[in-house]
Amino acid sequence: MSYHIVNIDSPNCSINCKHGQLTCLGENGRRQQVPLEDVAAIVITSFSAQLNSHLLLEAAKYGVALVICEYFQPISLLLPANRSTDTLLTKAALTMDKKKVATLWQKTIDAKCVNQASLAEHLNPEHPKREILQKRANSKAPGKESVCARYYWGIYADALAIIGFKRGRQEGGVNDLLNFGYAILLSLILQKLFACGLDPTVGISHEVRERSTPLAYDLMEPFRPCVDWRVARWMMEEAAPDDYQVNGRFRRYITNFTLERVGYLGIEMDFRNCLESVVRSFRQAVLSGQTRQYKPWIPSNSKWAG
Repeated sequence: MSYHIVNIDSPNCSINCKHGQLTCLGENGRRQQVPLEDVAAIVITSFSAQLNSHLLLEAAKYGVALVICEYFQPISLLLPANRSTDTLLTKAALTMDKKKVATLWQKTIDAKCVNQASLAEHLNPEHPKREILQKRANSKAPGKESVCARYYWGIYADALAIIGFKRGRQEGGVNDLLNFGYAILLSLILQKLFACGLDPTVGISHEVRERSTPLAYDLMEPFRPCVDWRVARWMMEEAAPDDYQVNGRFRRYITNFTLERVGYLGIEMDFRNCLESVVRSFRQAVLSGQTRQYKPWIPSNSKWAG
């Protein structure tokens, strides 16, 4: 059964397939391998990896997808002929009942709001508006996403002593740090979507625009507080006051949030595996038509301490 998603990110390595084993030889001479029949997809983010043509042939035989990235963004998807013509998953996504689509989105927003409230409590447990945010996050009120966002960003700014903060893509300041972190998160989501066979253009809420990937934006929502927390730690522990530069040191720091350990359904795992598990649960919900299969991430058994 294919279930592994193999990430290749070593700066210089050689990837091959010998005797049914996916083999990666690093520049330090270290060799790692895994049975190719256990691999669902290979995601290559390395900028100088060498691929043996025999690997491409064997990957096609085993039905393994090959995702090639540039700056962590998927730029090429190589699928075996039998997988590229299998439209079962896409058809299921396109024909899903509207009420079920709405339920999937509501579960996503509920998780996002709960995660925001959880981080707000960790950052500023004595804030006068924290309890209001907590109640809103756990309510069934329509339109609660925008209400929770208003309270959440207010608490977030107060915790970091940012005066006059306004969240927005073009607002500058700490927004530049947040936006860079969200870009990293988006690229990871896209990698997992492609690897699991989900079409990122078939979303459940975000609008379809030219060259947009609405499903990636949909499923990343509950994970945004992970980026927010990493940026908050940068501002509190690493950055000088009012230093909002997206420099090399910050890029290295923010990217490491993907290596942190989180809890998911009672199991501790690294962030990338958690993200993959959530994407797989969404895939199962689409295929089965059972929304209960979708399990968005909430940090109920995790620590924001990182």
